[in-house]
Amino acid sequence: MAFENAGFGGCGQGASSERYLPIAEHGLIGDLRTVALVGTDGTIDWYCCPRFDAPSVFGSILDADRGGSFELAADVPARTRQFYFPDTNVLITRFFAADGVGEIQDFMPIGDEGGEVHRHRLIRRLLCVRGSLPFTARVAPRFGYGTEPHSARLQGDSALFVSENLSLALTATVPLECDGTDAWSHFKLLEGESAVFALDRVGSEVAQRGCARREAEDEFQATVRYWRRWLSASRYHGRWREMVHRSALTLKLLVYAPTGAIVAAPTTSLPEEIGCERNWDYRYTWVRDAAFCIYAMLRLGFTSEAEAFMGFLSSCIKCEDEGTGPLQIMYGIDGRRELPERELSHFEGYMGSSPVRVGNGAATQLQLDIYGALIDSIYLYDKWGQPISSNHWDEVGAVVDWVCDHWDQPDEGVWETRGGRRNFLYSRLMCWVAIERAMRMATRRGLPADLVRWGRSRDAIYRQIMSRGWSAEVGAFVQQLDGDVLDAAVLMMPLVKFVSPVDPKWLSTLDALGANLVTDSLVHRYDVGASPDGLLGTEGTFSICSFWYIEALTRAGRLEDARLAFEKMLTYSNHLGLYAEEIGPTGEQLGNFPQAFTHLSLISAAFNLDRALG
Repeated sequence: MAFENAGFGGCGQGASSERYLPIAEHGLIGDLRTVALVGTDGTIDWYCCPRFDAPSVFGSILDADRGGSFELAADVPARTRQFYFPDTNVLITRFFAADGVGEIQDFMPIGDEGGEVHRHRLIRRLLCVRGSLPFTARVAPRFGYGTEPHSARLQGDSALFVSENLSLALTATVPLECDGTDAWSHFKLLEGESAVFALDRVGSEVAQRGCARREAEDEFQATVRYWRRWLSASRYHGRWREMVHRSALTLKLLVYAPTGAIVAAPTTSLPEEIGCERNWDYRYTWVRDAAFCIYAMLRLGFTSEAEAFMGFLSSCIKCEDEGTGPLQIMYGIDGRRELPERELSHFEGYMGSSPVRVGNGAATQLQLDIYGALIDSIYLYDKWGQPISSNHWDEVGAVVDWVCDHWDQPDEGVWETRGGRRNFLYSRLMCWVAIERAMRMATRRGLPADLVRWGRSRDAIYRQIMSRGWSAEVGAFVQQLDGDVLDAAVLMMPLVKFVSPVDPKWLSTLDALGANLVTDSLVHRYDVGASPDGLLGTEGTFSICSFWYIEALTRAGRLEDARLAFEKMLTYSNHLGLYAEEIGPTGEQLGNFPQAFTHLSLISAAFNLDRALG
């Protein structure tokens, strides 16, 4: 799970907020290989090309001066609104001015497996729908996180940006100007007129190509068809269809199509607290996040994503034990294991929140809970998707054998602390899930398994949690064995069917969590003061925990409480229905954006609450 709790030091004052849009003031477009964040002011301030974890081309969300951006907006005072073209990931930004109304249609065509898949075309189609409006466009790429020099020159109706490792071509249907680094245009549109800007990766794999208005229209229609065709497979028709489907579309944007990997979030270093150092790179595949994401996709009926991810994981599993087991907690989207962490000291960070990090040093941690998430997702795929193959079953058996040998040891845990390993209850819980789900598969399908050995380990974990994970003094299941600190991670206990949702011990735990970690439906991970994590400052509430809480209330039969908490959580989304990792003290979104785990937990909570309400 891309939840990191590491680093040391204090918090700064942050940079001027006027230079940065709020994190929530963004929409997302993508082509299943990379994404772009588009602000409500019409600026693309985050774009990595050609893939999620590539160095940024536009990164002004992390440094307003050095990061680079693609600005496109009305050249007069205007109000703006954003929405998605219905049932798609095509983003519309509208400008309302005194003399007219205009809109930008932002999208990235989904390439096929031919040569066009490498183009990574980003199309910005601008229309004047009422009156007349002047517009300004300025394209200022800064390659290699703003460290690689580049040149820019005009070439016909295009501007060509060339750096050592990447070249981009901007074609436009309006005149461009260029100063050797940036390109810009000032133009006016009358009602019914349009302008098109297309930014393409070019090079040996992809030749430069224009984008006339007719082609832009064709690409628009094709992109709309792609997303609507994909979404039509959804089996959810409940009360919160719009929010659930927006979450599904967002999760799909976080899939890296060439391998089936799923990134935890498409950004790096958006802070968990403004001006502080809790800034991490989430552009990788956490086994935990992705496995739970597959659960959400399967719930809605999207099986191809699950199949692709199973293939990705199969290529990652290794037999040798290097101290962290047959799986790392995270991988690069191409399956690579090495994710060295470094700081970009030349970037000031979002609103002065430094350091800006790329890579992730937590990749080598031991987090035992990932095996429960993995095996549970395989179990569900085998049940709701396609029966797993004999080779996959052999891999499951090897993983479960390893869990049986190693479950009873301390680890860094789900929150990825870097202050030493501890005996976390959640890690034990998910080891129980790994073994229990594998036993279900073996029994249901008659697959070969050492059920006697597996059963002994499963039962030993259960007894340990019930005897040492329960605090009679607190009246709740707690964060660590023999401890007394509450932790929202235990909300998963009834969700994974370890304990009955109406068991007296669980209901007492639910009450304790509600009294100590919950405020206005928002849930803190744990009491930082009672369980120090080596960090100064505070953190927001974790939206994944808030949706876990809603689902736990649902399963406990507290439907009125669950429904009210769910409706409150919906008010904390941004204007497009997107969520970052955390919610701050005044309702602002914090952390990397949007986050897969938040959206998949929304889907699960909505699905179960809707079913319970009947």
